[in-house]
Amino acid sequence: MTTVLIADDQALVRIGLRKVIASEAGLEVVGEASDGRAAVIAALKHHPDVVLMDIRMPVVDGIEATRQITEAIPDTRILILTTFGLDEYVYGSLRAGASGFMLKDAPPEEILGAIHIVARGEALLAPAVTRAVISAFMRQPAPRVPPTELDDLTEREREVFELVVRGLSNPEISSRLGIAEATAKTHVARVLGKLGVRDRIQAVIYAYERGLAPRVAEDAQGSPDRDAKR
Repeated sequence: MTTVLIADDQALVRIGLRKVIASEAGLEVVGEASDGRAAVIAALKHHPDVVLMDIRMPVVDGIEATRQITEAIPDTRILILTTFGLDEYVYGSLRAGASGFMLKDAPPEEILGAIHIVARGEALLAPAVTRAVISAFMRQPAPRVPPTELDDLTEREREVFELVVRGLSNPEISSRLGIAEATAKTHVARVLGKLGVRDRIQAVIYAYERGLAPRVAEDAQGSPDRDAKR
């Protein structure tokens, strides 16, 4: 059973989400919160697998609540669900440790699918969100000192890391490198473990914050083939 905490300052939204989740076998709502501080308290109490987190909430906003929850409970995944799709919210949420970002007007089946995806420990990063993240990082100066964690990666793992940052899925990595999909999945897991990041989104953030992927960013923005695949 996947446990879910709903954090939103609108009671009608919480009621609607609870009904949607109740319709799906294998999901259970364990709590609700009407502001960010209450969300943190509820998360510490229930240790949910997934938190559906609004951004604009009183007392503590959703971005700060996300940061506090992911720091205190690393196994809890945050799925941002908001009416606002502005780049500043996308970047802030993902930087705080969110595993996915969706708008509230998404169909119920997509919201349920997103809950299952992040509960499995995977990241939900749509192409539009990818471009927003890349744009944000391209405006930042590159750090002067390269990270030492990359020294622990094998040559194959470095190849996989670059493809993850480009946004390729496990099947695409498998095809690109000519390896089995299960092998690609294993390589991705090892890369994330060695870099100390929780999912693909955080791997992208890791790369761009450390100035490791300016060429990758250019490729991701200008490659029609990649846009077509998405």
